[in-house]
Amino acid sequence: MATGKCVAMALTAALWLLPATAAGNWPHWRGPDFGGVSDEKDLPAKWSHEENITWKVPLPAWSGATPIIWGDRIFLNVADSGNIQLWCVDRNKAAVVWKKHLSGGDEKRRKQNMSSPSPVTDGKTVWVMTGTGILKAFDFSGQERWARDIQKDYGKFGLNHGYASSPFLYDGDLIVQVLHGMLTDDPSYILRIDGASGKTKWRVERPTDAQRESPDSYTTPALWRKGQTTQLIITGGDYVTGHEPATGKELWRQGGLNPEKYEMNRIIASPVVFGEMIYVPTRRKPLQAFRMQGPSKPERVWTFDAGPDVPTPVTDGKYLYTFDDRGIAHCLDARTGATIWGPERIPSATYSASPVLADGKLYMSSEEGLTTVVRAGPKFEILAQNQLDGYTLSSPAISEGQIFLRTANWLYCVGKRRMATSD
Repeated sequence: MATGKCVAMALTAALWLLPATAAGNWPHWRGPDFGGVSDEKDLPAKWSHEENITWKVPLPAWSGATPIIWGDRIFLNVADSGNIQLWCVDRNKAAVVWKKHLSGGDEKRRKQNMSSPSPVTDGKTVWVMTGTGILKAFDFSGQERWARDIQKDYGKFGLNHGYASSPFLYDGDLIVQVLHGMLTDDPSYILRIDGASGKTKWRVERPTDAQRESPDSYTTPALWRKGQTTQLIITGGDYVTGHEPATGKELWRQGGLNPEKYEMNRIIASPVVFGEMIYVPTRRKPLQAFRMQGPSKPERVWTFDAGPDVPTPVTDGKYLYTFDDRGIAHCLDARTGATIWGPERIPSATYSASPVLADGKLYMSSEEGLTTVVRAGPKFEILAQNQLDGYTLSSPAISEGQIFLRTANWLYCVGKRRMATSD
């Protein structure tokens, strides 16, 4: 009886999940299913400068952009001497295949520069956005397909720390959010851009009554899906909203992201969707969980007042893991919000990268280049601490048995490659 129940639950969960992209790829800053989770096994837990490093490629500067991987190609948004470039790296040769100019005008905005948005790919085209508002599409040979200047078309970005949201790939098109207000009176908005031509399919404004810095959002959109019904999930400006992908129409909104009306409540950590659950981080508190049981407004089911600020949480549907920017970790019951463990501390440092969940492990990189590996599950245990060189803002990426880590100095490839096989 119990076995039948488990099978039924697994089948139900499968209906909620997004269809996986080709096995072994990491096409989006949060991986194949947009949640920071990989189903790969036997991944390395330990490495150092002398152990388990397959290769490293030198980089000119730090970036918040995560490397994305498709087959033999790795794509990086790179800041170099005042310019922003898209790099393509051959993972077999550990060499840069091509570099394409995206924009001039790179500048530092506190931690980040104008290369912070991560690229995205469908295996044929790679799209990349810059903090200067340039959006371009390239094929895998480096041929430019089209280019846009979002600031020229719709006005200057007005975020206090500079633009950093990554484009979200949906049904061959790009969803681009510009949620701002600290340095502008222009409205926030969302775009759907045709992936093949670069033309705008729709633009919708997203109003907010948030004040001062609170309208600023550095998040990346998420997608909720059940059967044939899909909604885009957008967070920022003190609200989480659901939107119709075909038109951008706002279908619902939920507040409570800033109950104390703190005027500097910008949001950095992105929303996370797993099955019927939507997890919405804010500036530490509250982290909120909503349950979507249909296309209408979701139900708030729990809140947590020790959430992350910068790192985006990760979940396998059973447990939700959060690491804040000081290295304080929690494991919560993903459906009820009950604390499974925490607060626990990984090495004291500053953390801007987001955790990745794979092979029963959580990988979490500090700004100092130390990646801590924690056992996933109901018991907290640090399995390894792995130090590499260079300031680190980028999240880990996983592909075909290898872990890719980006610091200011190097792109590291950790572990031996195991070619993905189809079932």
